[in-house]
Amino acid sequence: MEKIGRVTHFYNKIGVAVVVVEKGALSVGDIVHFKHNSHEFEQAVQSLEVDQQSVQSIKAGQEAGLKVIEPVKEGWAIYKE
Repeated sequence: MEKIGRVTHFYNKIGVAVVVVEKGALSVGDIVHFKHNSHEFEQAVQSLEVDQQSVQSIKAGQEAGLKVIEPVKEGWAIYKE
């Protein structure tokens, strides 16, 4: 697994994390792992949104909203296989 980015914000009421890709790319359909200390979970990327517009992928330096299956916090790392 390779670290590709991190969580920059989390909207609890709607279960959406704002993520920034620091290396590589993130696409719809990817399996990602969210990790912080001993807590981690994995999920498939169902959709990505940039400025409330649906996109298929983002690359290094870009941010997007991502619906998550568990609450996360700012600073959590994102890994991709």
